[in-house]
Amino acid sequence: MKTKTDSVVLIGMPGAGKSTLGILLAKELGLDFVDTDVAIQVREGRTLQDILDSSDYLHLRDIEEQILLSEEIAGKVVATGGSAVYSEAGMARLKKSAIIVFLDVPLQALRQRISNFDSRGIARRPEQSLESLFEERGALYKKYADIRIDCDQKSLQQTLDLLLNSVPGLETPSAPENP
Repeated sequence: MKTKTDSVVLIGMPGAGKSTLGILLAKELGLDFVDTDVAIQVREGRTLQDILDSSDYLHLRDIEEQILLSEEIAGKVVATGGSAVYSEAGMARLKKSAIIVFLDVPLQALRQRISNFDSRGIARRPEQSLESLFEERGALYKKYADIRIDCDQKSLQQTLDLLLNSVPGLETPSAPENP
């Protein structure tokens, strides 16, 4: 039976580095990796932006909730979409079986990282600004997080090291001893 620390779920704003860091963390820990945004696109056969263009942000959030409630996460590192925290049921399920880590990136850094805010496939109200979205979601990320990682002024490697040292029970697989 898997323990809670066998799975790690990364939450945070678009541009926080959840997918990139998730792949590196999974590799470091010898775990499988799931990106819920990719799972949505594979299931729907179209990009997140195409889903938004043909319906609306609430429809995308509904699809995201279905993925959060159905995706197998045991023994995996999971990078969620930035809007995963709007699904109480999805987050409750993730919280039962994983450590939830909030990658906290300052607004100014997100502004620099996200050059395609209007076409990135971000589930947000029409005309909602990055600043407004940042403020709205911040409270939800803090509500669900078991651990908050301050990513301000840190490289990807520094953030990965901090994550590995901050999550209880996370250890890299031991190298086999030489006979």
